[in-house]
Amino acid sequence: MRGGPGAGAAGDPGPVAEADVVVVGATSAGVCAAAAAAEAGASVLLLEPGDHVGGMTSGGLGYTDVGDVRVLGGMAARFRAEVAAHYGVPVGAYAGPEPHVAEAVLRRWLDHPGVRVEHGAAVRSADVADRAIRTVRTADGRTWAGGAFVDATYEGDLLALAGVPSRVGREDRSLHGEAFAGRREPVPGRHAFPGWVSPFVDDPSGETPGPVLPQVRDVPLAPVGSGDGGVMSYGYRLCLTTAADRVPVERRPGYDDAHWELGRRLFRHWARAGHVPAAGSLLGLEPNLPGGKADGNSLGPFSLSVLDGTAWEYPTAGPDRREEIRRHHLHHAQDLLWFLTHDPEVPAPVRRELARWGLPADEFTDTGHLPHQLYVREARRMVGEVVLTEHDLRGPARWHDVVAMGSYHLDVREVQRTWRWVHEHPRPVGMVVTEGYYSVPVPPYPIPYRALVPRWADCTNLVVPVCVSASHVAFSSIRMEPQYQMLGHVAGLAAARAAASGRAVQAVDVAALQDELRAAGQVLALL
Repeated sequence: MRGGPGAGAAGDPGPVAEADVVVVGATSAGVCAAAAAAEAGASVLLLEPGDHVGGMTSGGLGYTDVGDVRVLGGMAARFRAEVAAHYGVPVGAYAGPEPHVAEAVLRRWLDHPGVRVEHGAAVRSADVADRAIRTVRTADGRTWAGGAFVDATYEGDLLALAGVPSRVGREDRSLHGEAFAGRREPVPGRHAFPGWVSPFVDDPSGETPGPVLPQVRDVPLAPVGSGDGGVMSYGYRLCLTTAADRVPVERRPGYDDAHWELGRRLFRHWARAGHVPAAGSLLGLEPNLPGGKADGNSLGPFSLSVLDGTAWEYPTAGPDRREEIRRHHLHHAQDLLWFLTHDPEVPAPVRRELARWGLPADEFTDTGHLPHQLYVREARRMVGEVVLTEHDLRGPARWHDVVAMGSYHLDVREVQRTWRWVHEHPRPVGMVVTEGYYSVPVPPYPIPYRALVPRWADCTNLVVPVCVSASHVAFSSIRMEPQYQMLGHVAGLAAARAAASGRAVQAVDVAALQDELRAAGQVLALL
């Protein structure tokens, strides 16, 4: 450590510790940043509010969305290689690792003499002077000092505490001229709610307005293309198995039968049409992970995603409200499994198949075999030196300061489930609708360094590899875990360089940074 425990003036205990680089958030980006900075010779503090490292990479998102594998380099490629070596298979043989294996790999990266990991360290404030972060304070009152900082949180909490501007949710289409910006028109599709399902509690015909069902958002739809601040739905990615030692799904003490009436109406609608969904299609249950495990995903109109609008609150909510929202999402995941395996209105073939599945006994052993990480698909997005937009990805743009490449689709999950009047004869009918989902292919595209740093006028010693400077549309592609790993790698090296030189992160020698990244296997262009 550059400093260490010490005391300041009387009444001022000074920082608990200080380092060249302070990384906030032990997501996979945070782990990569900490490891890269330490390997570059910097002393590193990694502050994590929870008990685990890896974020979604170790928190249930086993089925890895890689896009074009040719762009995966640096620490993302290293992670894939170490996972393959663990299982003794070729790289890419599995869709992803088991959660506990992913965390073990990332833990090994942090086993470095230059890295100090602090769990239970939730950052609550930042001391900023002359446009630079000097210290951060955690909820327990401890203070941590650093030369350069990395905000690797999913929420962008440090950038907000430092006063760096950001945006949340969908912008208006006019802001960047993006075709896919703003509120979307509900259209048919796999994730769309079918027509003729009433939102009203007391009138299944949908003709008489009244209170709406739980899990339906009772708000008017904003005009198409307008910025409504809506974020992609959140949820829990469940790791499930059919192994003999599986932990059975149990009825949660707070399970509310009335909460699931919308699901019953959906199954009744399908039954009238003679449709029985495949059980696996409801949760994405394919044994795609090692050990015969599956990564339960949010598929279809009624899924692990929570579409009631609580995710819209989360990015800027305080700690207590965030915890309420997190538990709300966790309970939804638990209760959905119970509903699908036990409710008599769920088709018998679906119940029989899902009853074969349970929670793996060897995963998430300290959290009741349920994931420790809420899938925060998006929260704040920094407004930095360069704001990446749909045009830059679909083009793609050319940048002199490329530090990584992305390739995944523009991939926006459903944003909300609400209802609207459909003007049928002889009177309008209220129908449940979901909107927001789209998945649009893009070619491999470059990501410039300037999308990872604030503007000079806002902060000079912060690098942001997760809540990067991008529009809602562009961020929907960048947000994948392998890309976070590559950007975390960039952030760690850049922060180490800035701290060692005493220069602003905006003044880092990008050409030298690019050379260092290439030497580590980062892909900066496809030949």
